Amino acid sequence: MTLPIFFIFLALLAPFSTLSSQVQDPNLVVEHVHRKLNESKRNLGFFSYGTGNPIDDCWRCDKSWEKNLQRLADCAIGFGKHAIGGRDGKIYVVTDSKNDDPVNPKPGTLRYGVIQNEPLWIIFAHDMTIKLKEELMMNSFKTIDGRGADVHIAGGPCITIQYVTNIIIHGINIHDCKQGGNADVRDSPDHYGWRTISDGDGISIFGGSHVWVDHCSLANCHDGLIDAIHGSTAITISNNYMTHHDKVMLLGHSDTLTQDNNMQVTIAFNHFGEGLVQRMPRCRHGYFHVVNNDYTHWEMYAIGGSASPTINSQGNRFLAPNNHENKEVTKREEAEEDEWKSWNWRSDGDLMLNGAYFVASGAGASKSYARASSLSARPSTIVGSITANAGVLGCRRGSRC
Repeated sequence: MTLPIFFIFLALLAPFSTLSSQVQDPNLVVEHVHRKLNESKRNLGFFSYGTGNPIDDCWRCDKSWEKNLQRLADCAIGFGKHAIGGRDGKIYVVTDSKNDDPVNPKPGTLRYGVIQNEPLWIIFAHDMTIKLKEELMMNSFKTIDGRGADVHIAGGPCITIQYVTNIIIHGINIHDCKQGGNADVRDSPDHYGWRTISDGDGISIFGGSHVWVDHCSLANCHDGLIDAIHGSTAITISNNYMTHHDKVMLLGHSDTLTQDNNMQVTIAFNHFGEGLVQRMPRCRHGYFHVVNNDYTHWEMYAIGGSASPTINSQGNRFLAPNNHENKEVTKREEAEEDEWKSWNWRSDGDLMLNGAYFVASGAGASKSYARASSLSARPSTIVGSITANAGVLGCRRGSRC
């Protein structure tokens, strides 16, 4: 392959559109990602780097990744693949980690960057830990990219993605997040408002769309690590490393809020590690593709839900706990069998270890699974290699990531 052809290849991977708030044709999403998976496999020899993980193989083999930061936006897959973040904007560098002012943020701070109206690709000048005083209210078309530095958002309220679109969060350590609120918080240069008490999530997605969370490490927050509610959709959660937390991931606000009926979320290539209890994820109403994740710890259950969500579990590796009472991967909440037996939950090619088992229900080949399909699963036997680099990568400038 010649160099010009290589760049043509990259261009073909660009998102088709960023205008729709939800995926219009899931079959096109599957076809697109299946093609990327096959290209990833074919190009292993050329790159002499490939992992079989189509996201990583899209950008990590580039020795000059730090000169092409915004290329990452063209590597998303799944239902959140149209999330371009700040790809089409300027680079903004965070230089000040200490002076967080929720109402009048100073230039150089993370908060000042995320509230701006124009697209921005936000990076960090050096290693830093940012303890926010209130929720970080993001504006649309923003990327928070931690590559090249060791960045922690910890010890205070964390990230809120509320009624905005096109957000990428990559390479950030997010942990020990607390509740905030009963305070004014700015969400754009020309608006701030009163915020009530927040949930204390690591990342809270509220009415957001086209969101991609990739290669983050998350642990020990007050409520959820990543929660998506109130009509959020077109989301991909990929390559993350999650540990030491109870209620890991809530997708869907409540059984009665039918606004979440059209939610579509891809959960791919993540490592659910030590100290996790439940909700990996817990789903309501929508369509959820759980694919090629590595589950090495849960105390209660791995995947649960209520209000008839469609859950398509494919190519995951489930290692059950030693406790014989918690071997089941799945849990139906607030419903008797006569009700949940019609919910469309299936396990396809999952690897069950140490007595793990998945209780399927619903139609074996329902049209609902088309809306809960976003990529072609790889064999569960290679999940270990696909997820080996889950979490923050530790990229350093001047060397291959």
